[in-house]
Amino acid sequence: MAAAAAWSTSTAITAASLGGASYLIPSRSAFLRLSPLSQSKTLNLSHIQRRRANALSPRRVVVRAARIESGGVKLGARAPEFELTEPLTGNVWRLDDFELYPCLLVMFICNHCPFVIHLKKDIVKLSNFYMEKGLAVVAISSNSVVTHPQDGPEFMAEDAKKFKYPFPYLYDESQEVAKEFGAVCTPEFFLYKKDGRRPFELVYHGQFDDSRPSNNTPVTGRDLRLAIDLTLSCQPIPTNQKPSVGCSIKWHPGT
Repeated sequence: MAAAAAWSTSTAITAASLGGASYLIPSRSAFLRLSPLSQSKTLNLSHIQRRRANALSPRRVVVRAARIESGGVKLGARAPEFELTEPLTGNVWRLDDFELYPCLLVMFICNHCPFVIHLKKDIVKLSNFYMEKGLAVVAISSNSVVTHPQDGPEFMAEDAKKFKYPFPYLYDESQEVAKEFGAVCTPEFFLYKKDGRRPFELVYHGQFDDSRPSNNTPVTGRDLRLAIDLTLSCQPIPTNQKPSVGCSIKWHPGT
């Protein structure tokens, strides 16, 4: 009878809809007057409500991707020759096209990598700023379209339009250019300097900055900016360079 009285008390009742069915849920004061059996049912109902609330509450997205660090390329190495097509325009670009510039930044990126997506807008900002100061910039995608069709030429052109890349975004279909540079991940940054008629020589092979997709560190481009500033002002760059971290380049199956 006590349980029945509790359920009939209007101030102790609320209506809840769970899974398409309606239930009556007593207030805390009414709950204390329920029988043990009724308490058990109400506890189960409260557990269901908590689970539904947790499922609907926003959660922080954590990026999980295979990580790899850049490395294996010695400072002072010459920039490899290349001849690659730009999907957006159909133009063919060669290393010789940048001969008149004192510095050249070569970036290995792609469309889908979360580490690249995390930096895309700031890569564009950095490039726009330093290209006006004499830096030449080129981006290359070497990912296999067999395993990752979203990184193919058609989508590269769309990406270049969307983010308004001020630099050519080139397609390395054979992946030979990536191998010649020694690139292993996206993003990966190679900064070269040129003294007169001497070939481009590698002076920086490191990270953009300490920011990663899930570490809540602001994107500043500090490391790469410092390297570019020192190169453009003909000052030496420290050799203790932090490697770039990102997704591995997606090599063609069987290679």
